[in-house]
Amino acid sequence: MDREAMFRKMVADFPDSALGHFSLGAFLLETKRYGPAIASLVEATRLQPDYAAAWVALGDAAAAAGDAPRARGALAQARTLAVAQGHGSLAEDIDRRVAELGQA
Repeated sequence: MDREAMFRKMVADFPDSALGHFSLGAFLLETKRYGPAIASLVEATRLQPDYAAAWVALGDAAAAAGDAPRARGALAQARTLAVAQGHGSLAEDIDRRVAELGQA
C-alpha cells in the first residue's frame, strides 16, 4: 500500500482522529496538492484544536497556495499553542515562517 492510500485508510477507519487527517494533509502538502491538504488540515485542527503541528502545516499549505492571510492566521494560532505548551523552539520557527510571508 502506498503512503497516500495508507493515510486515506487511516482517515476512513478513524474519521474522528486528528492524526489521520493531519498525516494525510501533510502528505498532500508534501506532494504540492495544496487545496486538498488545506481541507485535511482544517479537519485535523477542528478535531483537535490544540494540535500545534497541524496548525503549522495548515499555515504552510495556505502559504504555498498563495493565501497569506489564512497562513498568518493559522501560524498565529500555532504560535499561541506552542508558547502555551512550552515549545519555545517551535514558536521561534513559526516566527521565521511568518517573517518569510512578508507583507503579501
